[in-house]
Amino acid sequence: MSLPSLGQPFLTGFVPTPVGKVPRVYSELSVADRIGGFEARWSIGRMHYTVEPGLYALGNPGKDGPIFVTANYKMSFDSLRTSLAGRSGWILVLDTKGINVWCAAGKGTFGTAELVRRIEMSGLKDIVTRRELILPQLAAPGVAAHLAKKLSGFKIVYGPIRAKDLPAFLDARMSATPEMRIKTFPFWERLVLIPVELVSALKAAAVLLPLLFVLSGLLGRGEFLSSGLEHAKTFVPAVLLAILGGAVLTPMLLPRLPGRAFSIKGLLPGLLCAAFLLILRLPDTAGSMGTGIGTAAWMLLTVVLTTYLSMNFTGASTYTSLSGVRKEMRQAVPLQVAGGVIGIGLWIYSLLAF
Repeated sequence: MSLPSLGQPFLTGFVPTPVGKVPRVYSELSVADRIGGFEARWSIGRMHYTVEPGLYALGNPGKDGPIFVTANYKMSFDSLRTSLAGRSGWILVLDTKGINVWCAAGKGTFGTAELVRRIEMSGLKDIVTRRELILPQLAAPGVAAHLAKKLSGFKIVYGPIRAKDLPAFLDARMSATPEMRIKTFPFWERLVLIPVELVSALKAAAVLLPLLFVLSGLLGRGEFLSSGLEHAKTFVPAVLLAILGGAVLTPMLLPRLPGRAFSIKGLLPGLLCAAFLLILRLPDTAGSMGTGIGTAAWMLLTVVLTTYLSMNFTGASTYTSLSGVRKEMRQAVPLQVAGGVIGIGLWIYSLLAF
């Protein structure tokens, strides 16, 4: 038997059981929980924002209390418990390597084998009389319900897609309405996913921009520092505009953008950002051929980078499938590489020839 440790900061004591002390949590989040969730949204410690796998008690559950299964990504765990305000039950946390339910089901870490293993390791059979587990509907791709029941003796019931619908689901004797089975992707849900991609893109930019400065300083006409600063007037806003277009505007406007592939959806924001770059640099391009070519090069690169960053959002979207993503990558990436090569080539030409 293996139960989670009692030293985790979000715990509020324990519930004694025949197999040992089961850590207890309540549905209310502490200030530390909320700060941790905010930091994870902004990719601060996100890959380590986890709870220990195993069995937890929510409130004061009895032997016949409902049993919920979730991932060990703490935001998934917290979302589940906060949705069950005023209720008690058991929460079985699988070791999904810190990945949320949906992604873990696709990757196989929220799967039949891990579910059966965690049931045995937690001693669940000796703690509860109920032989029924409530799993998130989005876990279905990773769990074979019939096999899990055969191996563990626990029946699998798939709850609603959204944790917030669990109270109504339970009150309806574990019956979901058609609306509970549909995964929507409204503006707010898209908005809260932006910070992770934004931070990731900005980290890459923090490496890329100094390299571009050194390259323009070495290849450009004039002294190193003056050349680097002059060309930075073009490539710095270009890179930042591409990040704005691909990591912010595309997810915000996703349903309104034309096309099905995300690389196509990123075209319009990319073109808008490239046009804005032209407006910024227009006064300097009028009297300099080199600046004009360099600006044109970075306009192309802005579109390429925007479409590439737009594709990063496929893993968080309800609009995509694995086969569709693979097909898009086979078609879009070669074009993006070609556009990138042409853009970099034009920019280097503008550095050397003018």
